[in-house]
Amino acid sequence: MSRYKIALLPGDGIGADVMEAAKIVLDACGLDAEYRPGDIGWEFWRREGNALPDRTVRLLRETDCCLFGAVTSKPKAEAEQELAPELRGKGLQYRSPIVRLRQEFNLRTNLRPCRAYPGNPLNYRDGIDLVVFRENTEDLYSGVEFFPLPDELKSALVRLSPAMKRFEPVPASETALSCRIITAGASRAIVRDAFEYAKRFGYPHVTVVEKPNVIRETSGLFLREARKTAADYPGIALKEGNIDAVCMWLLKNPLDYGVIVTSNMFGDILSDLCAQLVGGLGFASSGNIGDHYAVFEPTHGSAPKYAGQHKVNPMATLLSVKLMLDWLGETERARTLEAAVARVIADGKVRTYDMGGSASTLDVAKAVAALV
Repeated sequence: MSRYKIALLPGDGIGADVMEAAKIVLDACGLDAEYRPGDIGWEFWRREGNALPDRTVRLLRETDCCLFGAVTSKPKAEAEQELAPELRGKGLQYRSPIVRLRQEFNLRTNLRPCRAYPGNPLNYRDGIDLVVFRENTEDLYSGVEFFPLPDELKSALVRLSPAMKRFEPVPASETALSCRIITAGASRAIVRDAFEYAKRFGYPHVTVVEKPNVIRETSGLFLREARKTAADYPGIALKEGNIDAVCMWLLKNPLDYGVIVTSNMFGDILSDLCAQLVGGLGFASSGNIGDHYAVFEPTHGSAPKYAGQHKVNPMATLLSVKLMLDWLGETERARTLEAAVARVIADGKVRTYDMGGSASTLDVAKAVAALV
């Protein structure tokens, strides 16, 4: 019997390509694991009206963790149009399956390391070592949205909030509302995770990024909880910055930052910016981590135009495998894998098109596997 049971969800687009690369490297690592494939993505939305079928959720509940590839997501109207004819008009609504997974399994922490590996010609600057901690279950991604705005909700908001009065004349059919929900408990948890990471890996400070001067209640709550939590870590400084200013300063002085912690949408934006500083989304790994389960994924999209061509850079996926190994407690294998990735990047002999080379997705995986 294998030590670990790991779900593999390739998804669609280039998801299958990068998952194939990941499996080559996992096999080379010699991990004692049983790999269980599952269904997720756009084709299951089109055929079944559910991008995350119930059978896949059951599969994940029977495994220790999950490695995920990529899925396509489209706006509401396009999603409705692409449903099988017999499913249209039944009130089905597309929801991002990865967002659903985060909420279903309470994967509250999104960990996104961004490191400038030496020799990468795409590095914005050498020496960058950033880690974004993004709260993963709340904020504008909580899914509490309305269109058209119900009359009873609009009346209550007009009554309770002076700022809402200016929207009172706007017809409900022309008004959409998304709720930014931030709770103290989730804020404390993500900030604590960030400080624990800084403590473990020797980062001197943690930067909390919000916008409390404008989004006073939700960002204000997040910042207050961050300050309270920081008091438990007297050896690590707490820095604070507004989202717009930090985006600017990250471009000017990226070496001034290490661990960054923020809420869901700001974290989504910041982590893509940080990824570009170290070569782009082809190098951007992530872990969605809860108390009892975790899903690891590259942060790039499904890039349908490249599907099946084995053209894209698999490093983000291979570094996501590294995060998974760390989470499983396989720290030596994780270190070996990251060293192999760094060596392939530094050698510069096997590079995908984005790095100026002509190697395939699987060529890169095989080069890393050979060093593992």
